[in-house]
Amino acid sequence: MSLYIFRRAAFSLTVALLAATSVPALAAPPYQTTAKNAILIDMDTGTVLFEKDADVQIHPASMSKLMTTYIVFEQLKKGALKLTDTLPVSEEIWRKWRANKGSTMFLNVGDRPTIEDLVRGIVIQSGNDACDVIAEGLGGSEEGFAVWLNKKAKELGLKGSHFVNASGWPNPEHVVTVRDLATLSERIIRDFPEYYHYFKEESFVYSGVKQGNRNPTLGVVPGADGLKTGHSDEAGYGVTLSAIQNGRRIVAVIAGMSSMSERAKESERVLNYGFNNFKSYKLFERGQMVEEAPLWLGDQDTVPLVADRDVKVLMGRLDRSDLKVKVVYDSPVAAPLKEGQVVGKIVVSVPDHANQEFPLVAGAAIGELSGFGRVSAAISQLIWGPAKSTAAKPAH
Repeated sequence: MSLYIFRRAAFSLTVALLAATSVPALAAPPYQTTAKNAILIDMDTGTVLFEKDADVQIHPASMSKLMTTYIVFEQLKKGALKLTDTLPVSEEIWRKWRANKGSTMFLNVGDRPTIEDLVRGIVIQSGNDACDVIAEGLGGSEEGFAVWLNKKAKELGLKGSHFVNASGWPNPEHVVTVRDLATLSERIIRDFPEYYHYFKEESFVYSGVKQGNRNPTLGVVPGADGLKTGHSDEAGYGVTLSAIQNGRRIVAVIAGMSSMSERAKESERVLNYGFNNFKSYKLFERGQMVEEAPLWLGDQDTVPLVADRDVKVLMGRLDRSDLKVKVVYDSPVAAPLKEGQVVGKIVVSVPDHANQEFPLVAGAAIGELSGFGRVSAAISQLIWGPAKSTAAKPAH
């Protein structure tokens, strides 16, 4: 691995090779899946490890229930709902799903299930009736709730999705992309850690009926803990997945398969591929000094430039090639500076991947010289040049 320092002066660009180590950037073996649409993402770094027609609009079936779940979790977090609150089951909803196809949690007319019951009914039992009770209770109607879903989808940056109902029941206008489902899954995991545990519960009993979680990776892939399956004649079989191993979490969405057994097989394969073929490397820790940079007209000679977050990159475990790290900033750095002020960037280059950039910030507040000091500093720089800088080697 190589670390380069780019100090942008007024008329020149200085490049210095400061360190060379043996940490490789590695490419993973090619991956193939029978799923029609797929995406695999490392959540920690945001790296897309694999994708296949990830932006093609598809029918999500019950994977769409994640959007309804997001709304419920958000209302719980805001305090607008409590897990012990109850909602009524209308006769219309009871008749609709009693006579219908599709999965239910066996709600009965006149029941008042708690919000927690409904959450479990949605994420474990995939209950269409539970989704409709949420839609009626929170949105006034299925149509009103759909407006809410689409507004929230836009806020979350789901660019290829449109929701018509709360359950994902087939409708030509009810569409998503697997990339959007991955984004939604990441937001559920990040935004609502206190509620995420429901996704890994293996079964739930309501109305005397015990139903198991349909996620085929629970208890099969170490660390698997979510999220939601889906199936309809139009959509085929799909699943949105997540698992965590050794502190590293990945999210996957696969869709368009022909059977439950194919879905189970591909679910296990895609998660194992993500964990077995890639490794995360921490180059710098949050707050670690990357370089001591010279100052212009500051009340000190230099300022420490530090990483404002952990700088991590994800690389495959096979087929070595070079990883390059560049530190880029204008030198000398002009005073005054506030601690935490962005003054440059760390640019990480991995072959066959887009460059990743991380902010480089001032590690201390720097004051500006007085009038006499400014004249003295200007003369000193003309005679001796700017102060020397030092750089830290990345961790490896």
